[in-house]
Amino acid sequence: MTLASHDPSSAPSDRNDAPPAQPRRKSVLRRRLERAAAAVLVLLALALLLDRLFPLPLPDADGGSTVVLARDGSPLRAFPDRDGVWRYPVRIDEVSPLYVEALLTYEDRWFRRHPGINPLALARALGQWVVHRRLVSGGSTLTMQVARILDGTPHSMAGKLRQILRALQLEAHLSKDEILALYLERAPFGGTIEGVEAASWAYLGKPASKLSRAEAALLAVLPQAPSRLRPDRNADAARKARDKVLARMAELGVWSPAEVHDAQIESVAARALQPPLSAALLAERLRAERPAQRRIATTIDAGLQRALEARVGDYLGRLPERTSAALLVVDNVSLEARAYVGSAVFGDEQRLGHVDMVRAWRSPGSTLKPFLYGLALDDGLIDSESLLIDAPQSFGGYRPGNFDLAYNGPIGAAEALRLSLNVPAVDLLDRVGAARFAGRLANAGLRLRLPRGAEPNLSLILGGAGARMEDLVGAYAALNRGGVAGRVRYAADDAAIDRRLLSDGAAWIVRDVLEANPRPGYAPGTFDPGSRPRVAWKTGTSYGFRDAWAVGATRAYTVAVWIGRPDGTPLPGQYGAVTALPLMFQVVDSLPRSTLSATPQPPPPSVTEAEVCWPLGLAFDAARADLCHQKRTAWVLNGVIPPTLPERDATSWSAGLVHLRVDADSGARLSATCARKHVREMDVARWPSLAYPWLPRDLRRRASLPPLAPGCADDGLDASQSLRIDGLAEGAAIARAPNSDKPASVRLRVLGGGGDVLWLVNGRLEGSTQGGQSFEYAFTDTGAQTVTALTSAGAYAQLNLRVLR
Repeated sequence: MTLASHDPSSAPSDRNDAPPAQPRRKSVLRRRLERAAAAVLVLLALALLLDRLFPLPLPDADGGSTVVLARDGSPLRAFPDRDGVWRYPVRIDEVSPLYVEALLTYEDRWFRRHPGINPLALARALGQWVVHRRLVSGGSTLTMQVARILDGTPHSMAGKLRQILRALQLEAHLSKDEILALYLERAPFGGTIEGVEAASWAYLGKPASKLSRAEAALLAVLPQAPSRLRPDRNADAARKARDKVLARMAELGVWSPAEVHDAQIESVAARALQPPLSAALLAERLRAERPAQRRIATTIDAGLQRALEARVGDYLGRLPERTSAALLVVDNVSLEARAYVGSAVFGDEQRLGHVDMVRAWRSPGSTLKPFLYGLALDDGLIDSESLLIDAPQSFGGYRPGNFDLAYNGPIGAAEALRLSLNVPAVDLLDRVGAARFAGRLANAGLRLRLPRGAEPNLSLILGGAGARMEDLVGAYAALNRGGVAGRVRYAADDAAIDRRLLSDGAAWIVRDVLEANPRPGYAPGTFDPGSRPRVAWKTGTSYGFRDAWAVGATRAYTVAVWIGRPDGTPLPGQYGAVTALPLMFQVVDSLPRSTLSATPQPPPPSVTEAEVCWPLGLAFDAARADLCHQKRTAWVLNGVIPPTLPERDATSWSAGLVHLRVDADSGARLSATCARKHVREMDVARWPSLAYPWLPRDLRRRASLPPLAPGCADDGLDASQSLRIDGLAEGAAIARAPNSDKPASVRLRVLGGGGDVLWLVNGRLEGSTQGGQSFEYAFTDTGAQTVTALTSAGAYAQLNLRVLR
């Protein structure tokens, strides 16, 4: 049997029937990729579904705590969130770079690179859990810590897994800076304090932007065990933890050994935890006005605010119980508030410390008078030395009196303002118009509140309407702002609202008048105040001693002080000059000042000096010196020298310049139809009728008219009433009865006059009678006394006597 030889070329082959190996491998790879892509899509869909079902618990931007800041960024008052947590909003650029370095180096060096988790750290933590059956180290990244802060995950394996998922979710939604910002604002620092800014102020008393290396290291490690490492409770443990961070910084070369050594020398000293509470009522007010704003930047000077709060608290210790106070300091240039004390002691129930008296409606007393005089200057009614009359007067049935019931008679406008005399002020308001005055104030931002249904009236100028301290300050600032008033600004973003109140010249004259008023206790020329600022100041006291005011304006600042009881009960014996004014000057003297603040400011071009004459009020004329009974140097606005204001109620004769014809031989006065051989003409300057009781004898003589010549018809110039005081002789001496404790007394009546008669003793109003009724008075002081009877027509009589005992 013969075996056939094998021929490979002739053997059957299946190469053309089997698929090639390369396409098969590509097909498998494609199927695997498709499966992987499908799996990824499923995972992404699942992730998106889970993201929708379990959204990130990001904090509500409007639901956190609120902090009100001083102008230097320090907190004045913080308001906790609804859970009672103190947390100050802060941005990354507002935190010291040293703290960010310490935090990232110690907690998460790879924060900027990882996707939210660190696999190596997690593997290490897992191994430790397998060996020890508990979590030894968490392996948490900073992102995972933020996830735990936001989600409150438990400290367990399941909690760790949830934390990982939340960290990945955070990284998918937020940038690294946004995640870091959440940590900076919400990391726990012990108790109810969260966030590095709140912790920095609470423990260290400074902003997070000002941290040293030692402080940065301390705050970087504190969130690891905030209860155990609180520096106010366990300074030793806090120092050891801090030094551990410092050692890590040196080991990794982030900080030099010398820098770390210096930081380790610093002691760990923390303040007792106490939330800031300065300008509490202002903070409360701004928070209510800006409910959605978590950081409210004010214009308040933090150091000045704290100092003045302490000063007010100390000052009130000498005043009656239940007394409160308010204080406002404003920068004149910007009208920004630098200090705001709304009540003496915030939260004091007895003093009603929750009532903000800076914006409460209270009677302003006499504090509106400077604006009235300024408006009268602008109207051309007066200059600074115009003759006014401080005497009992009736204005349509309204009879104002001075605070001390005494009267001064003829007085210059400047002195009347400085002495805060009531009758001249009411007289001016009657001529300016009460409604116009109130409207002018309201236009400038000083709105007055009247009783329901009431119209502006003459009592406005004496405190017969309500005003707010902040509006008063905005108006007083006009004295150093060229007459431009404005609304006080409390927050950095408050709009500037300015309104003209007075002309530049009128504001300068009023300020100069008030600055010339010496401080109580310092007579002019007897004390050198050195660099003390010039202060244009005014006081006020409301009816019934319910409000004591003092307002002062320097070149740089305007200061207002109010003292009283918020419930409106009286404080007898407490008034502006003795109660509020000393505190106002203490505040003014504590403010920053420059050398210019003590230097008089030159007047604007519209203000000039001129010599004016009383009683006519006209410019001095050397050719008519006989008409100038008293010469005064006045500030004049726009070159206008107004004559003395005309009398309103004197019906017996005409005041002012009287032109006469007289007999050249006898000097007797001639009426219009009376002829003489030799006649000459003359002028007599008359004083207002109500001024005569206060004039010295020589001025009365110069202002008297020559007698009417015999045989001449009555010219009506002698029509004034002739009064005489009956009951005691001129120059009489009286004394109390022997062995009696009752003071010497008199019973007097007026002869020759009818109607109302006002009785003054030594210039002080002591009573009134009708017709021939008797006036009784008991003298408590011995010595020379002057009794004056005065009618509204200007007729008067005087009696001089002496009380012996």
